Amino acid sequence: MPAGHFISLEGIDGAGKSSHLEALAAALRASGRSVVVTREPGGTPLAEHLRKLALGEPMDALTEALLMFAARRDHLIHVIEPALARGDVVLCDRFTDATFAYQGGGRGFDRNVLGQLEAWVQAVPALAAGRLRQPDLTLWFDLAPAIAAARLAGARAPDKFESQSVAFFERVVQGYADRAQRDPGRFVRIDAEQAREAVLQDALAAVRNRGWVA
Repeated sequence: MPAGHFISLEGIDGAGKSSHLEALAAALRASGRSVVVTREPGGTPLAEHLRKLALGEPMDALTEALLMFAARRDHLIHVIEPALARGDVVLCDRFTDATFAYQGGGRGFDRNVLGQLEAWVQAVPALAAGRLRQPDLTLWFDLAPAIAAARLAGARAPDKFESQSVAFFERVVQGYADRAQRDPGRFVRIDAEQAREAVLQDALAAVRNRGWVA
């Protein structure tokens, strides 16, 4: 059985990461891999319910973070861990880096508290004591907030995050940059200002470099 691999796609709203999920999944499947495509917050019935609350209801940053991590725990137990145990590739639209970027960077919430929640939630039986489940590879679709906002304008009714100011998203981008600096071996930065095909080719190259796709 091949080893399972966990790939997360990150970036601010409008960066285009979600539009590349299926193309990456198709390339992996063409290489003979079984692929699970999922998202956060979400991915299970409970986590999808928590997603609606987190994205639609006003709340303070701690409540928001608790909902995100509660959804993540259910997602890990019922979707991500079983898929990795089967040897599947998990493609996830956002994971914990998004919480540090949005709640930590955007909201300015205490990163030490987020780190404690991360330690509680992402310790899973499949890993040795003291290790946390993290993606094996994180593709960070990096885009200037002003460009992302222009892309989103009129595309759909914004949720409470998408309707935030450019200044909020500048803090989110810095939050992602901080996470990438802390874990450079896991992160690959993708220039999301490029043409869509160029962005996709960079994303595919990052996966090929790991030997996971032909």
